[in-house]
Amino acid sequence: MRNVWWPLFECFDDLHPEYEIPDWRGRSYFGDFAYLPDPLKFMIEIKGYGPHVRDMDRVKYTHELNRELYLQSLGFRVIAIAYDDVEQRPELCRHLLKMMFSRFQPQNKPIDRSTISEKEIIRLALSSSLPISPKLVSQHLSINYRTSVRLLQSLCTKGWLAPIPSCTGQRIHHYRLVKGSLDFIDL
Repeated sequence: MRNVWWPLFECFDDLHPEYEIPDWRGRSYFGDFAYLPDPLKFMIEIKGYGPHVRDMDRVKYTHELNRELYLQSLGFRVIAIAYDDVEQRPELCRHLLKMMFSRFQPQNKPIDRSTISEKEIIRLALSSSLPISPKLVSQHLSINYRTSVRLLQSLCTKGWLAPIPSCTGQRIHHYRLVKGSLDFIDL
């Protein structure tokens, strides 16, 4: 808490140590920390190498995975952090937690609609196994076709998407993510 949480948040609001939850077998399970800023739910597990790796057998390993899946089914986002990182690299833990939680916090500066739409198009492209099209974007965002084309072209200009020309090379019908572009995108 002293090395990671306090330097990051300077308070313990919504943080609950040794948070008890009955598991799928009806037994009490105690998570290391539950962070519950309404309506979000995070379970933070500090995992030591010994009890969570070296000393595990197949049954314990199976229970560990089932427990994490059960927590996720209850709406928790499970965050596992190595005890060694907390002890030896707390700055890394702070950085990773800040990245995780910042996705769920409103930004202090105003954001225009096109930026939000562009981020959602990137998410759509990430979740799709095929290239995306203006029609797909139009349906996904409930916007007109021309607006979806404009947004896709903007993402191409920024270098995040690349157009895929048709067989004749005269029209663009699909777009794909540019390899390496995600390193610069703050989703």
